[in-house]
Amino acid sequence: MPTPVNVAVIYYSSTGTVAAIAKAIAGDAERAGAHVRLRRAAELAPQAAIDSNPAWAANVTATADIPEVSPDDMAWADAVVFGSPTRYGNVTAQLKQFIDTLGGMWQAGQLADKVYSGFTSSSTAHGGQESTLLALYNTIHHFGGILVAPGYTDPTKFVDGNPYGTSHVSGQGDIPVGEQTLTAARVQAERVVKFTRAIKAGLAAES
Repeated sequence: MPTPVNVAVIYYSSTGTVAAIAKAIAGDAERAGAHVRLRRAAELAPQAAIDSNPAWAANVTATADIPEVSPDDMAWADAVVFGSPTRYGNVTAQLKQFIDTLGGMWQAGQLADKVYSGFTSSSTAHGGQESTLLALYNTIHHFGGILVAPGYTDPTKFVDGNPYGTSHVSGQGDIPVGEQTLTAARVQAERVVKFTRAIKAGLAAES
């Protein structure tokens, strides 16, 4: 019987692009045999800012039923897949705010030895996708986490071209998530589950 694997997909999304990718990765991880929690980071922006953008307001309504993330989700997970749109080449304040609450778990060693991976979106092809994921992955090194990026491990990765993680060019929110991005999400989710299962089984065999 395969080793059971818990995967937490934790994301922040304003206008819905990253939310769509998060849902795809969660579904693909589940189909790969993992137990999955889909969680969103709490919104920090004022209501006036949200209301000024119809797509942002619509996404808040559409994802209201998705639970907000808590440290318990990190404790539960064997693997964590973080998602954030790029903000000036870095992760959003909303996702960073959650990560910054994990100091106690970090000090206790509870974030180490888990698998981590990430995904992102940007308005343009050179809008900070790579730097956002690399910035996120710097945090993973501090956790003592095990980074599982997609790399060029599947022929489809030579099509989307991003070895760091699933990414999508969203324009001004008018370019919907399509087949190329969904394929990248599937490849990444399956790879995360595969290696989390192998690492977890190996650690159990050693103990």
